[in-house]
Amino acid sequence: MVNSNMLRSHDPNVINPYLKDASNLSGGYADEVVFPENEDDVIQILDEACRTRTPVTIAGNGTGLVGARIPLGGIILSTEKLGGLKEIHLSSTGHNYAVTGPAITHKELQKAVSLKGLLYPPDPTEQNAFIGASVATNASGARTFKYGSTRNWIRRLKVILSTGDILDLRRGEFVANKKGHIALKGSRNTFELNLPQYPIPEGKHSCGYYVTPGMSAIDLFIGSEGTLGVFTEIEVELIHKPEGYFSGIVFFGREEDAWRFADFIKNESLKNRTSNINDTIDACVIEYFDCNSLKLLSSINQQIPKNAMSAIFFEQEIHIKTKKKTTDKWFQICRKFDVLLNKSWFCESSNENTEFRTFRYAIPSLVNKTLRQYNQAKLGTDFTVPHEHFFDMLELYRSSLNNSGVKHCIFGHIADNHLHVNLIPQNDREAEKGWQIYKKLVKQVIGWGGTISAEHGIGKIRKEYLLDMIGKSGMQEMAIIKKHLDPCKILGRGNIIPEDYLNN
Repeated sequence: MVNSNMLRSHDPNVINPYLKDASNLSGGYADEVVFPENEDDVIQILDEACRTRTPVTIAGNGTGLVGARIPLGGIILSTEKLGGLKEIHLSSTGHNYAVTGPAITHKELQKAVSLKGLLYPPDPTEQNAFIGASVATNASGARTFKYGSTRNWIRRLKVILSTGDILDLRRGEFVANKKGHIALKGSRNTFELNLPQYPIPEGKHSCGYYVTPGMSAIDLFIGSEGTLGVFTEIEVELIHKPEGYFSGIVFFGREEDAWRFADFIKNESLKNRTSNINDTIDACVIEYFDCNSLKLLSSINQQIPKNAMSAIFFEQEIHIKTKKKTTDKWFQICRKFDVLLNKSWFCESSNENTEFRTFRYAIPSLVNKTLRQYNQAKLGTDFTVPHEHFFDMLELYRSSLNNSGVKHCIFGHIADNHLHVNLIPQNDREAEKGWQIYKKLVKQVIGWGGTISAEHGIGKIRKEYLLDMIGKSGMQEMAIIKKHLDPCKILGRGNIIPEDYLNN
């Protein structure tokens, strides 16, 4: 049924806000922006676009860092009216979940489930990201060290393909056989897919279409960055909120002390995670700040010690009965690794813990603000490496950056061997130099068996580096998958797969 009342606009003033995102990528353009409110509206838009071969770019809340929502012509499909929270299901068996539309932010979802004593474990840094966009990039964040990425917590997805097919995908259904073949049944058509054969790196991964032996079809769509379909309903797993947290932002006089501290806490946590002993070291968050990150943060927080060269933000879930034993163990470790104890910050209250998280979340915002001042696009890494190259990675970053002449800072998820190197060029000449450094880092990370994108995706910015990682054959295999599910080739043009591979 055609909805003649669906909001849609050709007005440049309405379209312009959708031509940008947090990547600062320029050059976006579109003829129209549409605001579907239900599945019928989405199908109507896609049917029209298929008939005219008009590109459709799916737009979330604009928090992406790789330009995925920047349109290169055609129609912008905004998801903002496709709904938020629909249901929170409480179960006596422990399988609690929420059902949402794509247009609820992480902050809103966490607030709603918290009122029920529950927690959605994925914890992206950008709390204003729509849940639909987080699924589209397989977002992760600070708690990934303990709980894994978004993928681990998605039970079910409803997806509209450009063919108008509705796919209702539940984890454990539509499973790949030993040869990597999956048969999908949509509301209009059946799809026979042969999965790509490229290897997936260990650890966090948001780098093209996900493939692994025996996988459920749902995982093909998680991390597909708007190139395969439009999400209209998402079912996420929930857990009970912890009794409390013990957290700290601990400062160090040398970078190496923070590196060794983080490595020790990581190994202790992994060793103790299956022990079922309540007072052991078991961090759910271990985040790193280099000296340049601390300098940036000093502009908004004057309490940072002047002699601090690095810092770690840690967070551990605690049990009230064993809180004292747990915190004592943390202080013992802090003394062992030369933490500037008298100048470090610790807390057990939820309010202070929120302040610590705000402190951590402020860094990317400060970086992006600075880039906008210089009219420069986002130039940041999203790499992970195998653990055996953890210290190699840290030394590589230091040797590549310290005498580069390009302003930079390093922060992020050190427990996952995943740090964000943010280059902050002040002009186009420095930007070109920054990209040369980036390419050098890419080459080494791939050589170590790492990934070029752990949580932000590929979008329009990182396609050439994905090609370096998976090769031409891998890109061709992804293009075949896309053309099976999107035969009109209209969805997310410019994202992940270079145009040449779709046109062959």
